[in-house]
Amino acid sequence: MKADKYRFTVPDAMRLGLISGAGAVLVSLVGMVKVFNERGIIAGVVSLGQIMILLILLIAGYIAARRATGGSRWAGLLQGGLAGLAAGACLAALVLLGSVINLRAMFVSASPELYKILTFDQGVVTGAGILLVVSAAVGVAGALLRQLPSRPRRTVIVASVWMLTLGLLQELLRLTLGGDAIRVFRWMFGTGGQKGLSIVGAVLVFAVVAVVHYQWTARNVNPRAWTRSLPPDRQRAVRWGSLALVALILFSLPNILGVYLSEVANAIGLFVLLGLGLNIVVGFAGLLDLGYVAFFAIGAYVMGVATTTAVGTGSGLIVYSPGFNFWQALPLAVLASVLAGVILGIPVLKMRGDYLAIVTLGFGEIIRILAISDFLKPYIGGSQGIVGVGVGQIGSFAFDEPQSLYYLVLAGCLLAAFVSTRLKDSRIGRAWMAMREDEDVAQAIGIDLVKTKLLAFATGAAFSGLSGAIFASKLGSIYPHSFSLLISINALSLIIVGGMGSIPGVIIGALALAGLPELLREFAEFRLLVYGAALMAMMLLRPEGLWPEETRRRELHDAAEGGESEPASEAAVGTN
Repeated sequence: MKADKYRFTVPDAMRLGLISGAGAVLVSLVGMVKVFNERGIIAGVVSLGQIMILLILLIAGYIAARRATGGSRWAGLLQGGLAGLAAGACLAALVLLGSVINLRAMFVSASPELYKILTFDQGVVTGAGILLVVSAAVGVAGALLRQLPSRPRRTVIVASVWMLTLGLLQELLRLTLGGDAIRVFRWMFGTGGQKGLSIVGAVLVFAVVAVVHYQWTARNVNPRAWTRSLPPDRQRAVRWGSLALVALILFSLPNILGVYLSEVANAIGLFVLLGLGLNIVVGFAGLLDLGYVAFFAIGAYVMGVATTTAVGTGSGLIVYSPGFNFWQALPLAVLASVLAGVILGIPVLKMRGDYLAIVTLGFGEIIRILAISDFLKPYIGGSQGIVGVGVGQIGSFAFDEPQSLYYLVLAGCLLAAFVSTRLKDSRIGRAWMAMREDEDVAQAIGIDLVKTKLLAFATGAAFSGLSGAIFASKLGSIYPHSFSLLISINALSLIIVGGMGSIPGVIIGALALAGLPELLREFAEFRLLVYGAALMAMMLLRPEGLWPEETRRRELHDAAEGGESEPASEAAVGTN
C-alpha cells in the first residue's frame, strides 16, 4: 500500500511505542544506561545514558509521524506523542515495579542507581510522572523533526551528531589540545571535574555546524563537479595539492595525537589492513570468508618464529629460530599467508555462499587449534605463545613506540590502498566483480574462475598476513587467544558498515568499529551488543554502507525502486 494512502491509527502508535519501550527497558536492565551514564555529554545537564533513552523515544515519535502520512500535521504530532508516551510507560512501569519488588535477583543492573537515572532523581512516584511527560514531549519532538523540510531536518540531525560526538570525546579533546590550547578553549568544556561540553559550548557547536551545513547544502556545493569543471592543468594542481595536504596531515598526526591516541591510530590501521584484504575477497569477488583470521595468525606466527630471541628449552620458549630481522621476516610472513590462501582456495573452488562460509570458518578454527596444541608447541609455543618478537628498524630509527610504529602501519595501509585501487579497475578487478554478480555468467563470457578465485584468496591473504606480521612486532609477543573468530567478524563487520567493495568505506568502517571501542574502553563489555545493533541498523536504513561503492549503491537503489541495473558481468565482457 502506498504511503500517501496509509493512515497510522492510535493502536499502531501505541504498539510502536510499546516495542520501543521494550527496547529501552532492555538496554536499562543489561546495564548500558547505568554504565553510559558515567560519560557526560553536556556537563550537569544530560549524560550518555540519558541520551540513549531519549534517542529511543525520539526515534519512536519520528517513525510514528512518518507512518502517519496522509493525515494532518496535528495527527502526526499526536501519533508521535502517543508513541513516546507508550514507550515512557514501559520505563515508568519498570521503576514502579522495581520499587516494590527486588528485581536484582534476576537483573543485576536493576539497582537504585538505575531508577534514579530514569526518574531524574525525583523519587519514584514524582519521577515516574515526570518520565511520562518527558517521554510524550520527546515523542512529539521526534514527530516535529519528521515534519521539517528535508534540508532543515538533515541540518538538525548533522548538528546534533556533531554535538553528541564532541561531548562524548571531550576527554580526548582535552588530552589532544593540552597546555595553552586547552586554556583557550576551557569555556567549551565542563568545569569542576564535570564531563562533557559546557552549555555554552554545546549551543555554540550546534549553531556553528547547523549554519555551515545549511549554507553548504543550500548552495549545493559539489567538490567533484567543481573540480571537473576546471581546466585540465588546474584539475591536476587541485589533485596534487589535496594529496600533499592529506600527506602532511597524516605524517604530522603522531606529534598531534600523542602516545595514547597514536596507539589507537595503530589499532585502526591494522584493521584497515585487514579490511582492505577482506574487501577484495568479499567486496570485490563475492567470496564469503569467515576464516580470514587464519591468514592474520599465519603472518604473525611466521614473524614471531623468524625473529624471536627467546629460543631454548626453557618453559615457554621455542626450540629454533633462524634469527632474522624484521625486514627479512616480513616477506616470508606475507608469502606464507599467500600460500595458505591458495591452499584454502583450491578445495573450495566449487563452493558458494553458506557452504563456502562454513568451510572457511573451519579453516580458521583449524589454524587456531593448531596454534594452541601441544603438537606444535616446540615450534610455535603452543598456549604459552612466543615472546621476544623483533621490531622493525631503519638505521637507528626503531618502530618500537606507538608514535614511531604509526609510520610503519601507515606505510602498510597506503600500500594496500594503492594495490586495491589499481586492482579494482583492472582486468582482474572487473573479473572479480563479474564473478560476484553471477559465476555462471562470468564463466560463460570467458572468465577463468579458478585463476580468478585463487587470485582473490591470495591477494586478500597477503594483506592479512602483512597486518599480522606488524601486529606481532607491535606487541612483541604472540598468544593464540589473539586470533579468535571475533577478528574475522570484526573485519567483516567494518566492510559491511563502511560499504562492500568501497576502499574509503573500509577506512570509515574501521574508524567506527575499531576506533570508537578503543576510545571508549569503559564500554567494552557492550561491544558485541553495539556491533549487532549497528549491523541491524545498517541493513535496514543504509544497506549500501556509510561510504558505498558507486556501482553497489546504484544496484541497491535500483532494486529498491524496482528498476534493473546492468550486471557487472556484462560490463566485464570488454575485459576478456
